[in-house]
Amino acid sequence: MRPTTPWSEVLDLLQPAFGQTLYMISVATVFATLFGIPLGVLLHVSAPNGLRPLPVLHRILGVVADFGRSVPFIVLIVLLQQIVTRPLLSTSIGPTAAIVPLAIGAVPFLGRLVQSALREVDATVVEAAVTTGASRLRIVRSVLLGESAPALVSAVGVTAVTLVGFSAIAGVVGGGGLGDLAIRYGYQRYDDRIMWTTVIVIGLLAMLLQFLFDRVARLIDRRRHVTA
Repeated sequence: MRPTTPWSEVLDLLQPAFGQTLYMISVATVFATLFGIPLGVLLHVSAPNGLRPLPVLHRILGVVADFGRSVPFIVLIVLLQQIVTRPLLSTSIGPTAAIVPLAIGAVPFLGRLVQSALREVDATVVEAAVTTGASRLRIVRSVLLGESAPALVSAVGVTAVTLVGFSAIAGVVGGGGLGDLAIRYGYQRYDDRIMWTTVIVIGLLAMLLQFLFDRVARLIDRRRHVTA
C-alpha cells in the first residue's frame, strides 16, 4: 500500500500547480472579456429589435455562439490542440497551450451572458438616447454598457469561475495546474490526501473569484446609483 504523502510535499506540489491554474484563468479571462463582450454587443445590437437589425449577421453569430457553448470542453480542447494550439504555439502541452482552448471556449459563453445583461437595460433609456440624436456607438458605450456595467462584471465573474472548472479539465490532457495534480498524483497514485486537498483548493479558488467579482459589481452598482 502506497504511503500517504507528507503535508510538506503536498504543499510543495500545490504551490506551482496553483500558480499555473491562476495563470491560465487570468489570461483566459482577459481574452474572453476582450472578445466576449463585443460578441455579446453584436448579438444584442443586430437582433431584430436592436439598434441596427442585421438578421443574417445575428443568425450567424447566434449559431456560432450556441455551437461553441454546446461542445463539451474536453472534446473542444482535444480538437483545438491539433488545428489551433499546436500550429500557433508549436506545442499543445503546458499552461500556455491550455490558454488557447480555455479562451476560445469562454468567448461564446461570455457573449451570451453579455447579451442577456444588455437585454435588461431599460428600453426607455435607450429610446431617450435615440431621440436626442446620439450615435449608435455612443448609445452602446454610454447607455447599454454603462447601464449594464454591474451585470457585465458579474458575467465576467461567472466566466472566470467556469474557467476554474475548465482549467481542471485541461490538466487531464497535459495542461498542467491543479487538475493535472489531482489526476496524476491524486487519482492515478491513489493518494487521497493530494486528491482531496486539490479539490478543496479548486473549490476555494472558485468561491474567492465569485466573491471578488460580486464585490466589484456591487461597488459599481452603488456608485452608479449615487451619480445618477
